[in-house]
Formats: sequence, C-alpha cells, structure tokens
Amino acid sequence: MLTFLPRLLVGLCLGSSVLMCSAQDAWPSKPIKIIVPVAPGGNVDIVARTLAKELTKGLGQPVLVENRPSASSLLGTQLVAKSNPDGYTLLAHSSTFFTAPLILSNAGYDPIKDFAPVSLTCKAAMVLVTGAQQPIQSVADVIQQAKARPEGLTVASSGNGSTGHIASEVFSNRAGIRMLNIFYKGNAQSVVDVISGQTQLMFDQISTSLSHIRSEKIRPIAVTSLNRSPLLPGIPSIAESGFPGYEDVTINMLLAPAGTPKEIVQRLHAEIVKAYAKAELVGSFAERGIELVASPSPEDFGLLIKSEVARLTKVSRSAGIKAE
Repeated sequence: MLTFLPRLLVGLCLGSSVLMCSAQDAWPSKPIKIIVPVAPGGNVDIVARTLAKELTKGLGQPVLVENRPSASSLLGTQLVAKSNPDGYTLLAHSSTFFTAPLILSNAGYDPIKDFAPVSLTCKAAMVLVTGAQQPIQSVADVIQQAKARPEGLTVASSGNGSTGHIASEVFSNRAGIRMLNIFYKGNAQSVVDVISGQTQLMFDQISTSLSHIRSEKIRPIAVTSLNRSPLLPGIPSIAESGFPGYEDVTINMLLAPAGTPKEIVQRLHAEIVKAYAKAELVGSFAERGIELVASPSPEDFGLLIKSEVARLTKVSRSAGIKAE
C-alpha cells in the first residue's frame, strides 16, 4: 500500500498538469475585455470597437469594450497594468501611452516593463492648420513668421503632453523655431479659437479638421505623414516642404499585461492581421483619415514601443516638458 501511494500521487500530479495545459490551450474560454482609457467617440474608441467585433468572430468568444476615461488616460491604463496576465483584459491606447509617464509624476506605469506588446492597430496623420483669415500659406511662412516674432507664433493643443502639443514640439525642434503653446481642456475649444484667430496654428487629426477645411473655416498648411493624404491630395507633407524624411503620426495600439503567455499574444496578433486583410474594412477607415495597420509581429511592435519612448523622451527634454 505504501509503495502504491507515491505512484498515485505522481499520477494525480501528472493529471493535474494535463488539466492545466488543457485549460491554457482552451483560451479563450470566456469573454475578453478591452479597456479604452478615454471617452467613447474618438479614434481610439472607434478602432477598438471595430477590432472587438472582428476578434469576436475570430476567437469565438465575446470581446467587449469598456471605457474608463480619466485625465491623461491613467485610470484605465493602470487597471490593465495591474490585471491578471491571462489574456482576458487588454488595453487599447494611443500615443498618449508614451507621453503620460514623461509629463506626469504619478503615471503609475512603465510603457516597456508593465505591458506585453500585441500590435499596432492604426496610424492617423495630423495636419498643420491656421485660421482662414491668417496670412500663413505654407511651412516656409510659418518658419519666417516664427523667426520674426520673439515670443513665437501661438499654437493650440488639447493639453500638456497631448498629441498636438508633442507634434508642435517635434516640428519646432526640426525647424529651429520657437512657438508659444496654448493649452486647452479639449480639442473642441482649441479648434474654435484657431477659426476665430485667437490662436494662429494647430496640429490636429485630419479626421477632426476635415469638415472645417472643406467649409474653408481653417486653412491646411501641411500634413505630418511622410506622403500626402488621399483626403487632402492638394496639401503637401512637411517632408516635401523642406524637411525630407519628416513623419509624425498618431498611433493606436493593443497591449496586454506583462507576463501574458506568448501563445495568447501571438493568437491576438494573428487575428488582427486576419481582420485587416478585409479591403472593405480598411477602406472605410481610410475615408476618415485613419490607416488600419498591424505590426509585422508582437516582437516588432515591442521594438517600436522602445524607439517611441526614446524619441519622445528626447523631445520632452529638448522642449523642457516637465512632470506636473
């Protein structure tokens, strides 16, 4: 009886291991949640909800979107960073994911250490705009006027560390000029003040500026993508306006908590690639100025995250952007 007991225990342990492996292999066996750390309606939310529908089809389990808006997107981001790395809680985010820890002392997460990269999900070019009544017509005009004014041209954005703010700093640094940043609590009022002439310039998403451009309330000067935007074919890129290789686009992404099994991360990435093979889906977003694009691999996306953190750290230091 005593000699049989160890064999019995070994058998039970082996059986337990098999069950554990089977449970892991069965992922997903319940609904998956994508946390969106901003309010509904913006690009991050729209792309996440579209992706959730596609993942639901591919994974065979409901993929639900939960909005957790807060200042600098911290609440939802911290929630996912601290979640169980089992593949059932994911994070959809934008470029703010990189900048928040650079400008906030209480960000509560590390973009590299606390997350497992899954994939890039989209790119969205910005457009440099001015009010229709302003004399500025080109990138050369912007540089000329900025150099002629000791205080610099005023440039609006939706807040310290926002994509528009960072874009203005990237451009200023490359052009060798100084611009005076005017921070607003949101995008809507900043656009209103550019239209009225209260502020002179703004880097905005093409999708949110397009209606004002078409109504001729604001004038597009140049786009921040490497090439011209199909939505604004007559508007040059900054790259072709005297700054070869210039590109500064907003990116969206999907991430999981650090420690999420590689097999789960790879499966999620594969489903995104499969979804983006649908020309109709990609085309519907291109009409809004959003390019749906997946990373070649999770590992490749991880390298992109590291390079973006390094690039934006350099930009923030050069511009004197400090944690609040």
